[in-house]
Amino acid sequence: MPTRKSNLPVAALCLFALIWLVSACSQDDERLPYIGRMEVVDGDTMYHTIPEFRFVNQDSQWITKESLAGKIYIADFFFTSCPSICPKVKKQMLRIYEKYKDDNRFMMLSHSIDVKRDTVGHLKLYATNLGVRGDRWYFLTGNENKIFEIADEYFVSAFADPNAPGGFDHSGRIILVDPEGRIRAYCDGTDPEDVDDFMKDIDRLLKETYGD
Repeated sequence: MPTRKSNLPVAALCLFALIWLVSACSQDDERLPYIGRMEVVDGDTMYHTIPEFRFVNQDSQWITKESLAGKIYIADFFFTSCPSICPKVKKQMLRIYEKYKDDNRFMMLSHSIDVKRDTVGHLKLYATNLGVRGDRWYFLTGNENKIFEIADEYFVSAFADPNAPGGFDHSGRIILVDPEGRIRAYCDGTDPEDVDDFMKDIDRLLKETYGD
């Protein structure tokens, strides 16, 4: 009997340790991965990060990386006269907008790759026709080369191609970025089911980042 009593605290400790380990693993599973290049610098793991940028939105405001400080955001690349995948992607982006439009921790960026036709005024009209209000979703234009360069940083294909529909070739990928500028998830914006899963990823990143 004394032996059994002395073993009880040890058994309880083992049980607690097991519960903590399972809980810790479960919490790790809830964290989204980091996507892109990774390197170790002086013992610290460094992940691919979106660099500084400066584009103008549909309200003639300059939008930079600092404009998004402390927020998570999603990004895509499109052009308003796109005859192929853009309408499908924008339909899914609208679903995301409607879900998160009142959440001030979240932003949306849509970069036009047709800077000649997609002027600030044209982007404003486009946003208005979509029903976008307020400052949750920015439609961006600027220097064409800079937009193509930033697309590469998001691992998105976007370039001028006279043989492509509308004169541009681009992917329908939507990318999720954390407040440090690191890519955490992406989806095919033409696939509603993939977007369903993507919105779960957004919720996971919101919880991971802000603890809600």
